[in-house]
Amino acid sequence: MTGRSVTHATFGVERLFPVPLARVFAAWADPGAKAGWFAASATEYELDFHIGGREVNRGRHEEGHVLTFASVYHDIVPDERIVYASTLHAGEDLSTVSLTTVEFGPAEGGTRLLLTEQATFLDGREEPAWREQGTACWLDALGTELLRTAGKA
Repeated sequence: MTGRSVTHATFGVERLFPVPLARVFAAWADPGAKAGWFAASATEYELDFHIGGREVNRGRHEEGHVLTFASVYHDIVPDERIVYASTLHAGEDLSTVSLTTVEFGPAEGGTRLLLTEQATFLDGREEPAWREQGTACWLDALGTELLRTAGKA
C-alpha cells in the first residue's frame, strides 16, 4: 500500500428483540453465549467481560491473512449499556480503531438495542460500509440465537 489515508465514520444499528432485556444483555456478557453469535467462524475467541477486560476474536480471511478483532471494555452498566474500544488487524496491519456504545432498553414486547460505532479506517484497508454491514449481520445472528434459545433460560 503506497498511500496513507484516514476515513472517519459513525453509524448506528438498531434492533428490536422479542425477549426480555436481561436475556439480551446476558448474550453479550456470557462468553459461551457470545461466542455462538459473534465468533461462530473464529479460530480463536476469548471474552473477559468486566471493565478493563478484553475480548479477542481471531480467524483467517478468505485471502489467507489472519484477522484479529480485539476490544477492551471501558464501561458496563448491567442491562443498560456497554462501551468498548476495538482494533481490527489484517495480519500485522492495523485497519481500524473504533469506539462502540451498545445501549439496551425496554420496548413493547421485548428489548431495544442501539449500537453506535465511531471508527477510524486506516489506509483503505476497510470501508465504513463493510463494517456497518458486518455489524448488522452479527446483530442479526444475535437475534437468531435469542429466538433459538427462547424459553431455555
